[in-house]
Amino acid sequence: MPENNSPGGDWERQVLEKLALSALQEQRRARHWSIFFKLLSFIWLFGLLFLAVGWIGKKEVPLSGKHTALIELNGIIAPGTEGSAENINSGLQQAFKDKNTQGVILRINSPGGSPVQAGSINDEIRRLRAKYPNIPLYAVVEDICASGGYYVAVAADKIFVDKASIIGSIGVLMDGFGFTGTMEKLGVERRLFTAGDNKDFLDPFSPLNPEQKNYAQKMLNEIHQQFIQVVRQGRGKRLKETPDMFSGLVWTGQKSIELGLADAMGSVDYVAREVIKAEEVVDFTPRESLVERFTRRVGGAMAKALFDSPRWALH
Repeated sequence: MPENNSPGGDWERQVLEKLALSALQEQRRARHWSIFFKLLSFIWLFGLLFLAVGWIGKKEVPLSGKHTALIELNGIIAPGTEGSAENINSGLQQAFKDKNTQGVILRINSPGGSPVQAGSINDEIRRLRAKYPNIPLYAVVEDICASGGYYVAVAADKIFVDKASIIGSIGVLMDGFGFTGTMEKLGVERRLFTAGDNKDFLDPFSPLNPEQKNYAQKMLNEIHQQFIQVVRQGRGKRLKETPDMFSGLVWTGQKSIELGLADAMGSVDYVAREVIKAEEVVDFTPRESLVERFTRRVGGAMAKALFDSPRWALH
């Protein structure tokens, strides 16, 4: 067949070439955009990974001149939490060790928690104060400093509060549940085998044993007396004891000053500026990475599910 050299054929061929070239260019642009978005996604995921493992966002204590060191005690005082003795004591040690620290503020906003954890923090504060006698430590209360939180606070040289802060709750509790009536209604039979007369101590699925109840009460009373002794030791002659002071009641910050449970009104800024005389505040509170927080929460949930039986606490 003869070749079509007519002007119409040239026009068609040119149009087809342009269309093919345009399609090729469009494919190239699409591929470039695809590579760009994949690279962007990779960078984003890589950054998220760095954040998760703590390589990004994990703050180091900044270099500074003379300053007031701050450690924050927030929430429940218990193992595996931000308010654990391990976490708080680590921050305290770093704060006292810093050569530029003029004084330490422990900012407390806690309803209490484990008497063991609170006692460990109290002991560490006393140890550090003896080791660094020229560095004072003051507790500054925000909303609440109750029970285990107050157990920690009494180790401070002075306790500063807001007039509306909640202070006190010097007592101990043990809580749990009893399901025997519910089990009977559901027709569920409890089959428990033990070696040891008290191995089923306060088992929630068994009727309450009066002897075990009395034994538990004796333990609570003993821990309560330990708490009272720590308060008396920490507050000394400042404490104006009343019949209900150690009953578990709480008081406002203003009333707590009258009772000698606290010393004065004051915020972190006020104490740093007017009491310690070092207005710059440097935060020494240990912070968790994303992975550490996730692991703690998952581990805590598992432990709670396995071991959430009657427990005692400074609440």
